Amino acid sequence: MKKEKKEFVIQKPRLPDRSDLSNDIYGLFRDEDGFYCKLFENCTIESQNAEKVSFKQVVFRNVVFKKTVFERVELEDVRFENCDLSNLGLGGAIIHRVEFENCKMVGLNLGGAAIQNTAIDKCNCKYANLRFSLCKRFEARDSILDFADFQSSEMVDARYEDTSMRECQMSGTSLCGIDISTCDIEGIGIRMEDMKGAVVSPVQAVMVAGMMGLVVKDI
Repeated sequence: MKKEKKEFVIQKPRLPDRSDLSNDIYGLFRDEDGFYCKLFENCTIESQNAEKVSFKQVVFRNVVFKKTVFERVELEDVRFENCDLSNLGLGGAIIHRVEFENCKMVGLNLGGAAIQNTAIDKCNCKYANLRFSLCKRFEARDSILDFADFQSSEMVDARYEDTSMRECQMSGTSLCGIDISTCDIEGIGIRMEDMKGAVVSPVQAVMVAGMMGLVVKDI
């Protein structure tokens, strides 16, 4: 008898009570700066460029990032609420137990990132770059990933629910065991071998068959 795959659980950020978070008004971010138990709220972080900045047990609420690059940033036990991370540079990031809720993330750069126990909920991630990233225990719910780039990434225990993935680029990224049946995958860019083992709806199956050059006859 075939053993059913055990449903994975995404760990939530381990955050202290709000009263234990100190408000932080940023100045200049420097390489290897560390922020612990902080609340960034109702502010704009602009024209910053720093490497290996660490944020642990931090909440970003109503924060706008502009012209900012945090290469190889470390985000651990972090929550983003109603933030604008469009075009934010987070290449090579280490992300663990992080939630993004109702955020604008158009063009966000997470190329080469290691992402674990992370959930994206009701976010606009059009044109986001996640090339060569590792997504382990990763979830996108009710979000937009149109034109996002996941090429040559690795997905381990990932799921996508009610998410638009139109024209999403996934060549070289295996979707084996990943359920995308509730998603819009029209125009998805992927190799046939990468679709092997993916969980799809009947309508999607016809679409995938068309990608293979098959003609599905209605009888």
